[in-house]
Amino acid sequence: MVITTRGIVATAQTLASQAGAQILARGGSAVDAAITANAVLSVVEPVMDGPGGDLFALVWESKTGKLTAINASGWSPKGLSLEYLKQQGIQGVPSGGIHTVTVPGCVDGWEKLHKRFGRLPWRDLFKPAIYYAENGFPVTELIQWDWDDSSGNLQDDARAVYLPGGAAPKVGEIFRNPQLAHAFRLIADLGARAVYSGPIAEAILKTSRRYGGTMSADDLREYQSEFVEPISTTYRGWKVYELPPNGQGIGTLEMLNILENFPVGEYPPDSAQALHLKIEAQKLATQDLKRYVGDPRVASVPSKGLLSKTYAKQRAALIDRDKANCDTQPGNPEHGETTYLSVVDKDGNIVSWIQSISNFFGSGILVDGMGFLLHDRGAAFVSDPEHPNALGPRKRPFHTIIPGFMENGDQHIGFGIMRGMNQAQAQMQLVTNIVDHKMNIQYALEAPRFTKPSLGGCDLQIESRVPESVREELEKRGHRLSVVGEYSGFMGGGQVVLHDSAAKVNYGASSPRKDGAAVPEPDPYLK
Repeated sequence: MVITTRGIVATAQTLASQAGAQILARGGSAVDAAITANAVLSVVEPVMDGPGGDLFALVWESKTGKLTAINASGWSPKGLSLEYLKQQGIQGVPSGGIHTVTVPGCVDGWEKLHKRFGRLPWRDLFKPAIYYAENGFPVTELIQWDWDDSSGNLQDDARAVYLPGGAAPKVGEIFRNPQLAHAFRLIADLGARAVYSGPIAEAILKTSRRYGGTMSADDLREYQSEFVEPISTTYRGWKVYELPPNGQGIGTLEMLNILENFPVGEYPPDSAQALHLKIEAQKLATQDLKRYVGDPRVASVPSKGLLSKTYAKQRAALIDRDKANCDTQPGNPEHGETTYLSVVDKDGNIVSWIQSISNFFGSGILVDGMGFLLHDRGAAFVSDPEHPNALGPRKRPFHTIIPGFMENGDQHIGFGIMRGMNQAQAQMQLVTNIVDHKMNIQYALEAPRFTKPSLGGCDLQIESRVPESVREELEKRGHRLSVVGEYSGFMGGGQVVLHDSAAKVNYGASSPRKDGAAVPEPDPYLK
């Protein structure tokens, strides 16, 4: 772990962590550092994130103990519907292309958070991103692998920008993106209106029209991210928080509620007994996620029922401790009511922050002259008109990206783990590593994990560091394992920061499954 009395910025790329740490050293807030780090990640990790995507964040204030949540996920265009797609000869929700592009909510979220929590001038926060976009940076190993492996997703002009010379840049090759430097200058000068009613908005609309999209000026101009009330549960004395739907954070909480019915901490963390229980809890909660979660502004989402301890006990009763269930189904809860970064500043304020363009390189569509890609989050909609996540005008799709926060007495932790539907189950494993298995935050991030890539069945990916004898026992119980690398990207990289409010000491951790690091704020003598 990184341990310091000053701030820490933990991201998936060291240059972004360093830029955020320098913002803290200049007197910036945790939110200021997060915006700067996110902007730099847009340059140095373009496969995953950028101003063409969405954002969710949790902000914890050490003085008041207040936790603030923002949902900066964009809505679908007003002119986009299942009926419209049918008229275009498109059956169901497409998996790619312009009709998966929803309004990018990220920059509006940046601005709202800065207005509430920022200390430094807005325009100063983008200087590092502009510098790296204009002058270049050496491409790092794991990002390069994703860049090369996903280059087929890039379309037309995007290939010219991101595949210089016709191929992905090599490890250590200097990559520049002057178009993105231009876009960040506009954002620095004009604020969010650059994206929603200014020159970047015009470029987005021009791009959408060229590809036959339905995005209108009103779709951009009328969009607003929103502050929302976090949801939470208790887990063996800890309180764990997530954002409410349209994201999958509620799934993490349901998994923990189910696991609370079993003595997980009595088993070693890499034992068949502990892993089996976690796998089975994941399967039950994920079925509920896929069945019930959508945009609560326009659909009935049974959040209260899904968070109920009584409902979790009913779901836990379905788990056979000795046998995998390969046919899990959604329950019947009571109806009622993909880059991650974390920051803690020297005062203990914590930001848990996740931002994504969805698929690798998003939609693959470059915004004309702006150097960044539009996301394809709309591919997460479903085509069943009765489903809460059905495609419809001005709806926000089901989201996989989720920031987490947990606390117990003097311990306050911001955490998150990346990679699609892996996120809820990975967060559950991180929480149980900390709570049940008493791991520190770095060990909890590094510990071998599993991920279930599909809904239903008993297929499972598991890291090779899980002992062979344990894997054999899991297979005897009916789990079908695919053994992947020691620190596999399928498990998702992650970041964690912890503030000890009694000792006034901060801790940071960064997963070896990414190129990043937890970087401490420079001490005053270094200025």
